[in-house]
Amino acid sequence: LKAILFFPSQRVSVVLSPAKAMANPALTDDAVSPGAVAWVLTSTAFVFLMTAGLGFFYGGLVRDTNIINTMMMSVVSMGIVTLTWVVFGFSWAFGDNGSTGFGMFVGNFDYSLWMDLDMKMWGDSGLPALVFAAFQMTFAIISSAIISGSLVERMRFSAYCIMLALWSLLIYAPLCHWVWGPGGWIGEMGALDFAGGTVVHISSGVSGLVAGGILGPRRHVEKDLGPANVPFVILGGCLLWFGWLGFNGGSALSVTDGVAARAVATTFVASASSMLTWLALERILKGKSTSVGASVGAVAGLVCITPAAGFVTPGWSIAIGALGAPWCFATVELMNKINLVDDTLDAFGLHGSGGIAGAILTGIFAVEDGLIYSGSFLLLGKQIAGALAGVAFSAVGTAIIVGVMKLLLKLRIPEEHEVGGVDQHTHGESYHSPVKQYPKAKSSDVSESTEQPSETV
Repeated sequence: LKAILFFPSQRVSVVLSPAKAMANPALTDDAVSPGAVAWVLTSTAFVFLMTAGLGFFYGGLVRDTNIINTMMMSVVSMGIVTLTWVVFGFSWAFGDNGSTGFGMFVGNFDYSLWMDLDMKMWGDSGLPALVFAAFQMTFAIISSAIISGSLVERMRFSAYCIMLALWSLLIYAPLCHWVWGPGGWIGEMGALDFAGGTVVHISSGVSGLVAGGILGPRRHVEKDLGPANVPFVILGGCLLWFGWLGFNGGSALSVTDGVAARAVATTFVASASSMLTWLALERILKGKSTSVGASVGAVAGLVCITPAAGFVTPGWSIAIGALGAPWCFATVELMNKINLVDDTLDAFGLHGSGGIAGAILTGIFAVEDGLIYSGSFLLLGKQIAGALAGVAFSAVGTAIIVGVMKLLLKLRIPEEHEVGGVDQHTHGESYHSPVKQYPKAKSSDVSESTEQPSETV
């Protein structure tokens, strides 16, 4: 009850409220909160746009012969995960299966095919149930797409699509239930995750690292060439920042209690702080501050503030960005140096590592029960336990999924396709348009056109 009253994020209150009936109440004018509906629907569009932004962000970082395939790995998530979320995913994540036993780990089938959601309210949140389900769907979509950052330039597109479907159902949905679902054990333990530090970023970052390790490294890497399209990276980073305002702000699921405003403010501030810190680190350690570094640094701050956005003040979000940036910077550099796993586009370095950092920093700076306010390590301990559970479950579960797929399917593209470029061989398309040979005009047509005077307007 304390968590419900102090942290008025409707996501928290809805999933913990003991008064929620087994069946969702009918939608009525009096039950609907127009402001909340407008804000969450807008935020749903914002978060959906983030997946396109991720496609540009990732696409700009790879070879120009692999841009289309890399972007498609994000785009196809919009189709695959939408259907898996409607069929089973939402029900497994948010179905009420009791607060003990099996119900601590997964939901049920009550909302399969989004049954009992149409023209129904989502508890006492003031939202139609379909608004809540659609908003949560956009989180599942981008979480699945993030994994591709560890797999691009070498994984078969068909195998990737199968993995996405399995991962969204078997990893994302249960972990979402652990943290946000009714009776989920991490949420019941009291760990805080406002908008998905564990659910979204730790799960996808760790899963990408494990899947990339099983898949193996790229056979041909031209690191000296740098990103193929820096403007794509900048555009993608800006779209991600824009969408993240709905990602974090919309997670309040309300507009009347001030939490949405706090989440938007802390999202702005932490990302700006992280971007400037990253640029400073580049300037000090590498001699130049880069536009790619600015985009990557901003994303690192956005990841780190995600679990804390509604629980910390804007002032402390400066610290979260300033501390999260060097953490992620060091992780990226270390991963590239030891080179045990080809984390191609630093999905783990930014999302996995940043999600862990954000969970820990939430335990330190949260207004209620954070270390600097309470002097107690209790919340910090819960944050670490929740993050480690997310790491372990994502790693083991993904290893099983990809390991079994490797026994049954071909996961990698042929080496000649990897060398020549994935786009043309997989999709029959190219980022660079070929020179088009237009048919030449007949000589008679040319003479006639020259003889006829042109009309003037």
